[in-house]
Amino acid sequence: MTDRPQTPLLDRVQSPADLKAFSDTELERLAHELRAETVSTVSETGGHLGAGLGVVEMTVALHAVFDAPRDKIIWDVGHQCYPHKILTGRRDRIRTLRQKGGLSGFTKRAESAYDPFGAAHSSTSISAALGFAVARDLGGSVPEGLGDAIAVIGDGALSAGMAYEALNCAGHEKRRLIVILNDNEMSIAPPVGAMSKYLSRLYAGAPFQELKAVAKGAVRMLPPPLQEGAKRAKDILKHTVVGGTLFQELGFSYVGPIDGHDMEQLLAVLRTVKARAHGPILIHAITRKGKGYGPAEDAADRGHARAKFDVLTGKQKKAASNAPSYTKVFAQALIREAEADPRIVAVTAAMPDGTGLDLFAERFANRCFDVGIAEQHGVTFCAGMAAGGLRPFCALYSTFLQRGYDQVVHDVAIQGLPVRFAIDRAGLVGADGATHAGSFDVAYLANLPGFVVMAAADEAELVHMVATAAAHDSGPIAFRFPRGEGTGVDMPERGVPLEIGRGRMIREGADVAILSFGTRLQEVLKACEALEAQGIRPTVADARFAKPLDRELILRLAADHAALITIEEGAVGGFGSHVAQLLAEEGAFDTGLKFRSMTLPDAFIDQASPEDMYAAAGLTAADIEARVRALLRPADKAALRA
Repeated sequence: MTDRPQTPLLDRVQSPADLKAFSDTELERLAHELRAETVSTVSETGGHLGAGLGVVEMTVALHAVFDAPRDKIIWDVGHQCYPHKILTGRRDRIRTLRQKGGLSGFTKRAESAYDPFGAAHSSTSISAALGFAVARDLGGSVPEGLGDAIAVIGDGALSAGMAYEALNCAGHEKRRLIVILNDNEMSIAPPVGAMSKYLSRLYAGAPFQELKAVAKGAVRMLPPPLQEGAKRAKDILKHTVVGGTLFQELGFSYVGPIDGHDMEQLLAVLRTVKARAHGPILIHAITRKGKGYGPAEDAADRGHARAKFDVLTGKQKKAASNAPSYTKVFAQALIREAEADPRIVAVTAAMPDGTGLDLFAERFANRCFDVGIAEQHGVTFCAGMAAGGLRPFCALYSTFLQRGYDQVVHDVAIQGLPVRFAIDRAGLVGADGATHAGSFDVAYLANLPGFVVMAAADEAELVHMVATAAAHDSGPIAFRFPRGEGTGVDMPERGVPLEIGRGRMIREGADVAILSFGTRLQEVLKACEALEAQGIRPTVADARFAKPLDRELILRLAADHAALITIEEGAVGGFGSHVAQLLAEEGAFDTGLKFRSMTLPDAFIDQASPEDMYAAAGLTAADIEARVRALLRPADKAALRA
């Protein structure tokens, strides 16, 4: 275990109320201790580091000025909430972050009254905060009371349309609402830091309605060198969508930009806003992701997500793998297809690294598009390119594709456009928990007319499915694959398009047939080894397609076996339901066929290792073995449960 930092002030904090007794100087020192504690924690647990480091001062200032949990502090997405959790009575459990039975890596209502609204997907905070503001004004009631509503949203999250919908509604409502724009992308020259310090002193004593006038007049009061720096900053702001004019047009009072790492200024502005604000206000704070920890600041992603690491060097402690990741296999397969077909383009939504499209962009910069946190736009953008004769691949995590479902239905499926959906993070993903699990895509895509839905059983199958999607021009097609490393199978040089709606036999047996969809096939084969030792020889098939189903294969399995079990890494209503519908329509149950469907349970599964999550879901090799035995020998059910 690494040496933990000395934190004498932080040791005195049991709840945010304790910050009220600290002087402003002590609050600044507390921020340094909180940053050190955050780095130390994530070095042991892994998780999202850079975002939290960027809001340490802001977190301290918010809890020092406002009165949580009565005042609702809502962190957009929640990547940045670790410092907040440390200050809100959860420090004693902070090193259980993202672990089984531990703290969530995001805000979570069930975990603490200080998390008034759960998150993990972006751009929801302003809508939720406005909801709390209306509840406050119209007599809503919660145990801890309803005070101010404060949304903290990053500049990246403002690329999603939902954030602008919320801003527009909030401006129309004209209710007291505080939005803090945590801008960690804009670079401002050092002289602006001096101006910011000067403005903070003016803000502290000015009536709120004069804040904008103070900001305008302050430039003329600065020495000439600082005036030039301030002018450059103003010019930068004039040419960005995060300048004050846009927000003022939407009905917000605008204050900024301010230095989000300057405790003196943060406290001054927040205290003034709390005391004097009327209606909706937006505070524009400039921060730096990864602030205060060199290895994070120097990283290209500012230390966004990290495995366990060495605090001194920042070097991550990742176990070596002999197999490539599914994400990398997808990217390399797509590059090979794009080399042969100039019509292939790729789209992602703020996740180029996570989806592997950073590799594609290195090879085909003008054919790769990152649309920001805007899945709805991304889907329809792909639909437009498909209508224009290109072959777009829309690469999204399963959980994020949910955000663009209306567009999948109306802009892609109804028009029969050949958009290729590469669905990463299918199934249970581990430490990010239920919010990031890819549980529902099969159920919500396979019910759409004209859709082709595939799942790769291993990394070699994924290569073939990329080729299948590239060659498929008659309508929308999707293929799903999990997070993490592959199985280590031999890899083809180039993918070969699969016959649409055709599965494959893996092994011939007797009595029971197991029809697998996706990477649970590896667990099925493990279960078969245990079953063979008991004299049971199952037949195993890989469905490959949830839509269209391989009718011939399924009906043959039903006719030749006393029992049939389907297995998938998806929710109820997916692959197994489609198989059951087919069997019912064809009268397979009339002959006495025993049928069971093994799916993810009708519940959200909290964070743990993927292995533990699948154990909780009942989808391990041992679970499959037990299901087969119980199905073949019903009299043994009581013994199996014991």
